[in-house]
Amino acid sequence: MSTLWGKMYDIRAPYNVRGGEISCLRVVRGFSIESWQKDTISDCPPRAGATRPRCPTPTLFRKFYDRGEFPIMIDQNCNGKAILWKVPPEKLDYHHYLPLFFDGLREIEHPYAMFARQGIHDMLVHGCDKVLPVVPQLIRPLREALNTRCPPILKATLHALQQLIVSAPKVGECLVPYYRQLLPVLNIFKNRNLNLGDMIEYGQYKRENIGDLIQETLELMERYGGEDAFINIKYMVPTYESVCLN
Repeated sequence: MSTLWGKMYDIRAPYNVRGGEISCLRVVRGFSIESWQKDTISDCPPRAGATRPRCPTPTLFRKFYDRGEFPIMIDQNCNGKAILWKVPPEKLDYHHYLPLFFDGLREIEHPYAMFARQGIHDMLVHGCDKVLPVVPQLIRPLREALNTRCPPILKATLHALQQLIVSAPKVGECLVPYYRQLLPVLNIFKNRNLNLGDMIEYGQYKRENIGDLIQETLELMERYGGEDAFINIKYMVPTYESVCLN
């Protein structure tokens, strides 16, 4: 509290001085009728929270894994923990298993995260022609993983999306109609790079920088998406510049 002209005022509140009198300003909502009244000050607008991480919802991958319905197990070897397949990945039903593994991208706990990400890698490597028919079923888990806006989940999802694009012919072109569902979050995080001056950012070496991963993903989408890829990317990410036309 502070004393001025014999009156007590709270020093933490904004004041208005008129004719030797001091009046405390009342904080009101911005763009409201009250903001036009005297002795008022507009409150700062709330943060939009576009980059705020969302809490991931429970995944079907965890439910199926706890039931023991996946033909996988942990292989303890000299190189650490890895996946041991009870059935060769190329013999699996991709319409059933691949969307479930992509749904596991939202997992960040062990061993669910390790199984989901390594399982995606192995199935895309051995899938060949089985991957293309399943692409429409992968859009929903990819969108939900990107919408979490959680950095570890974003990194894993971008790595999986890059591998999906190059896993089989025509997959990149098949993804073009779904750019409106996948690219809004990429547009938000496209410029999330740290300005460290002359210091070294080791995240670039480990391929963990979100801004660089998004740029790599957009370039792969343009290269493998056919002639309509660039115009659709440009519509959703206005700051993207073509690497094929330039």
